[in-house]
Amino acid sequence: MGPASQIALAAAAAFAAGIVNALAGGGTLITFPTLTALGIPALTANTTNTIALVPGYFGGSFVQRGDLSGQRQRFMLLTATGAIGGLAGGLLLLWSGERLFRQLTPWLLLFASLLLAAQGWIRRRVLERRRNGAPRKSEAWVAVPVFFAAIYGGYFGGALGVVVLAVLAVMLDDPLPRLNALKQSISFAVNATAALLFVVKAPVDWPIAGAMAVGALAGGTAGGRIASRVKPEVLRAVVVVAGLTAAGFYFVK
Repeated sequence: MGPASQIALAAAAAFAAGIVNALAGGGTLITFPTLTALGIPALTANTTNTIALVPGYFGGSFVQRGDLSGQRQRFMLLTATGAIGGLAGGLLLLWSGERLFRQLTPWLLLFASLLLAAQGWIRRRVLERRRNGAPRKSEAWVAVPVFFAAIYGGYFGGALGVVVLAVLAVMLDDPLPRLNALKQSISFAVNATAALLFVVKAPVDWPIAGAMAVGALAGGTAGGRIASRVKPEVLRAVVVVAGLTAAGFYFVK
């Protein structure tokens, strides 16, 4: 496959990931295996993927900004927390290096795939807790689990949106569309901060990253516009199968 074909394939994967991230989460389970299948080393694929998907997160956040109305304090606290955690996760990735990250790759893909598969169950449990009148902590406490989720997001990022949305849904009393908009903003902050670090300090395949950024922005914007009209279950199932397949490949490789 020539360079032009590789760039086109990466851009198409990023477009699909942008839509998936806006609707269900787990776009990295599409783009990361695509990049490694193109022969890009695992760590470089991860940093390239992080940088490339930032515009997609921005597009999804921008389109859903109306649902952030009345959440200014939450937005300021949790996006700042996400940015700090994303930076910490990015530093951890660079410290761990290519060899360790390559060894962790199948486990990260497996974890992200199973987490995405459990998203529906997690949501049902959250709603059940609400119906049973489960006590809630102060909203400020949500910053703690968001910080640790952001570290994971800065390190790898697969199914980050699932983790963040689950945390928000457990600890904040708001409709899911409003929490999903907040999740989008947090995910954008995590990835943007890690991406800034990778631009300066990490190996990046820039032609691939540029093409993917365009695809991710288009996909994130499209996904944000159709988020209220498309059932995410089918997309989630497809992404889970793809993620498990990729994890199995890395385990036996």
